[in-house]
Amino acid sequence: MKTILLVVLFIASFTAYSQRPGTIYDEEKIPQYTLPEILVAQNGRKIRNLKQWEKIRKPEILRLFQQEVFGKVPGKLEISEVIVHENNGEALGGLAVRKQLDLIFRRNNQEISVGLLIYLPKTDAKVPVFLGYNFMGNHTILNDPDIRLSQSWIHDNPSLGVIHNQITEQSRGVQDNRWHVEKIIKAGYGLATVYYGDIDPDKNDFLDGIHPLFYSSGQENPASDEWGAIAAWSWGLSRVMDYLEKDEQVNAKQVIVIGHSRLGKTAIWAAASDPRFAACISNDSGCVGAALSKRIFGETVGVINSSFPHWFCGNFKKYNGREDELPVDQHMLLATIAPRPLYVASATEDLWADPKGEFLSAKLVSKVYLLYGLKGLAVDEMPKPDSPVSGVVSYHIRTGKHDITGYDWEQYIRFADEQVKKKVTSNE
Repeated sequence: MKTILLVVLFIASFTAYSQRPGTIYDEEKIPQYTLPEILVAQNGRKIRNLKQWEKIRKPEILRLFQQEVFGKVPGKLEISEVIVHENNGEALGGLAVRKQLDLIFRRNNQEISVGLLIYLPKTDAKVPVFLGYNFMGNHTILNDPDIRLSQSWIHDNPSLGVIHNQITEQSRGVQDNRWHVEKIIKAGYGLATVYYGDIDPDKNDFLDGIHPLFYSSGQENPASDEWGAIAAWSWGLSRVMDYLEKDEQVNAKQVIVIGHSRLGKTAIWAAASDPRFAACISNDSGCVGAALSKRIFGETVGVINSSFPHWFCGNFKKYNGREDELPVDQHMLLATIAPRPLYVASATEDLWADPKGEFLSAKLVSKVYLLYGLKGLAVDEMPKPDSPVSGVVSYHIRTGKHDITGYDWEQYIRFADEQVKKKVTSNE
């Protein structure tokens, strides 16, 4: 009943955004646009080989996204302390072990605590791991009474047990339909997850979360070229990776970063920024995720910046209603993930996220994967629903709404088997 109510409330909220007047949902109404060439540098130089891509164009693209879209991280900060609450606890009826710990970050006389939940299959071997944020707290991914409750701020939702912006027992397990933990464990993978609000609460307020730890005296907001929430969440994924590299039960060469919706945008930026992630999975990430911004189909730059002004850096707001002036587009960002495996997924009823724009981005990165001697997306036309296209660049469009489902996870596990587990194991 909780899960059904959660879906109903989510759809109502999502519909309010997606039914904005003037939103383009007709391919024939898309204005003409010109995409920046992935393999042409800003000075007009054509990129003809892998060396030029790695030395010239790839760093240039990452700098542009950092400066104009996501914002730079204004310094370095390592994990100050790891507090272990549970190590190798019995879970899933003996199928798995459960770990729970807090990553503590301290700076400028301030501190935040980030709760990390890990499930691993019972084995003596190091295991590959899916790493991704959850939306409502670690305890919501599985109806497991032993999962600790987050103390971080969360949007009020009394019907789901979120009262006065605090989580209660009532919300335990309400998003288990998105995680399919047992399926992941039985396939031989671990799962590591964090409530994204532990890093930075998802509200237009930069006085809590990780940002204040980096402020200079008197500062209350990031500078116009400094990190918004998505860059902060991406930074958090890299800090979790710092921990996973030291966990003797995890194969740190096989950590796959995954995210849905806004957290899909986060996963893409994390993979682009941090080459330690073995692969990236973007599920319905849409505008400023996998979808091409210049199509202005569904959600647009102006809409996302007005609805969520804290997600991106201040510089990005100058492109509201001016996508044609953007020096980048999302196919360029996806290309920086090469040669690592990439999966982009869409849903038929998720027009707000522009499924065709997501497919086109995935297709356009093929020319960069070719520089590495790899075949990109193996089709020229958008596939039919529920007909996955597999490869080092994979894509599917699933029948249904904006969500992450058991069907999606089946494809992601198969992708990981073929593109991460087998390939990395064979090279070790």
